[in-house]
Amino acid sequence: MSSLPQNRALSWVPLLLLFSFQFLVTYAWRFQEEEEWNDQKQIAVYLPPTLEFAVYTYNQQSKDWYAYKLVRVLDSWKEQGYDKMTFSMNLQLGRTMCGKFEDDIDNCPFQESPELNNTRTCFFTIGIEPWRTRFDLWNKTCSGGHS
Repeated sequence: MSSLPQNRALSWVPLLLLFSFQFLVTYAWRFQEEEEWNDQKQIAVYLPPTLEFAVYTYNQQSKDWYAYKLVRVLDSWKEQGYDKMTFSMNLQLGRTMCGKFEDDIDNCPFQESPELNNTRTCFFTIGIEPWRTRFDLWNKTCSGGHS
């Protein structure tokens, strides 16, 4: 008679283990989903000023007299494993008809000359500290067009 309650208790062990495992898997999945959602929110908020910094820095470092502006974002992502929030991005930049030190580059038209290669593809990695409004260019590699 004393072994009967023990057998019943043992029959619950696999069921408890199954529910515990399911809870852990569900929690881990939700945690990962929440982390991805937070990354997406950070990208939506902080990527636009990071793009602006990348193009501004490109123009400051360029030896070209003409300004470049963003044609399109080819790819972008938030890097993991850095102390700062870090974005990497592939950008297509177009050469404009305006000088790089003019005031309103955003409204300046692109150069359309067929004999010149007026676009560049650039890869940037930029660390940011948004609470300090600080941007650090860690990598810039460009191909095509003028330098």
